[in-house]
Amino acid sequence: MNHPYPIMMKLSGRRCLVIGGGAVAERKVKSLLQAGAHVTIVSTEFTLGLMEMENQSEVVLCRQTFHPSIMIDRDSDFAPYTLVVAATNDAEVNAHVHEIASKQGQLINVVDQPHLSSFIVPSVVRRGKLVIAVSTGGASPSAARKIAQELDNAYGEEYETYLDFLSDLRLLIQSRVADKQARQRVFKEMLEWDVLAKIRDGTFESWKKKLYITLEKEPWIQEQVGDRGIDLSAWLAAIKDIGQQVQGGG
Repeated sequence: MNHPYPIMMKLSGRRCLVIGGGAVAERKVKSLLQAGAHVTIVSTEFTLGLMEMENQSEVVLCRQTFHPSIMIDRDSDFAPYTLVVAATNDAEVNAHVHEIASKQGQLINVVDQPHLSSFIVPSVVRRGKLVIAVSTGGASPSAARKIAQELDNAYGEEYETYLDFLSDLRLLIQSRVADKQARQRVFKEMLEWDVLAKIRDGTFESWKKKLYITLEKEPWIQEQVGDRGIDLSAWLAAIKDIGQQVQGGG
């Protein structure tokens, strides 16, 4: 059995096409807009939510029945849309969209028909930079949603703050530490700090401020700015001590 290949696709500024104007199409459009896509929606009728999106520069509503010419750019050798979603309540139209997209090598998702889709959309839990996707390969979307709900309960809003903190500190270390091995060791050390507990109990901001002040004062990090070599063992011991000291300080 061939399993789907999991990827995280960048759609910022990319053109995407949604055929259909109902509630399912609206959900698909919202997800595409969250990814930064420019979305064209084709339907004779639209939900109120879709009509309210019409004023957005990233959204184009085409009030017409589906026609194959919508998916073909006669003046270009390339398909005009990065991906296509068929979300109508007409199985024949959906199948027709699939046929055209497949011939043009376009990625196509036919809602509720994974066998006609070149990609399927997983259930997703988002916490800022953290994205957890769950898929059953179309076997049971309900099971995927149930598992996603369990993950939603397990990974609270504090993970958004946590990932932002790790990202900012990672950039600081990258800018100050030239040695790749040393950086990787520090990144692992950072995961041992009980940051999530501090976010939950409301002491995170004061803790973070103290951490950054301590890091900036340390002579070893200043030496890295000047590209002067330091003893790796001593350097790693120093960063570990800083983490432990700040942890204990609250």
